[in-house]
Amino acid sequence: MSANASTVERLIDAYCAAWNEPDAAKRAALLDAVWSPGAAYTDPRAHAVGIGQLSAHIDRILERRPGARVVRTSAIDEHHGLVRFAWRVIEADGNELPEGIDFAELAPDGRIARIIGFFGPLAPRP
Repeated sequence: MSANASTVERLIDAYCAAWNEPDAAKRAALLDAVWSPGAAYTDPRAHAVGIGQLSAHIDRILERRPGARVVRTSAIDEHHGLVRFAWRVIEADGNELPEGIDFAELAPDGRIARIIGFFGPLAPRP
């Protein structure tokens, strides 16, 4: 990991914290600190550009899974402004969903320019 490993770790942990914040105004403040203007989020079910769209997407997820939280489950791997980390959703009753992985691209300002997320483990090769 690079010399700014602790900075990247704080960035990613703050990003994960935004996914756990039910208050839209507090979530927007968390995202503003880590999300570069015009940054994009893409997963198998959604594509969001900018803080407003990402926050609205998070709202929909939190409505479907009240009390659930996103927890980073791996170390953060970073090189050349690219980051990957694993995470898991833990539902309010303690049920753990399959682990996912996010790949992030950092903007020149040190915030997130793009996140691409995948759900669950890779299937074995046929």
